[in-house]
Amino acid sequence: MDVLTQYVIYVALGFVILGILFAFFRFVKGPTAADRTVALDTLTTISVAGLVLAGYLFQRFIYLDVALVYGVLGFIGVIVIARYLEGAL
Repeated sequence: MDVLTQYVIYVALGFVILGILFAFFRFVKGPTAADRTVALDTLTTISVAGLVLAGYLFQRFIYLDVALVYGVLGFIGVIVIARYLEGAL
């Protein structure tokens, strides 16, 4: 991997960290449970992107498997929370 690619990945990881901070702020501040649920889903999505970037940067492709499982579990978790808020559970 050349130096330019590493710099681009480092910049992308910086944006991922910035996105996590913003989403976490919305998760803490969110006035309603729906806002917190959307923030949790956003945190999951951004974390998956961070895991993929870290896996590419460190050349450890097990991170891709972890990101895939984490994404699926996060999706199922948000569906369960949404159903609970809807009153169906």
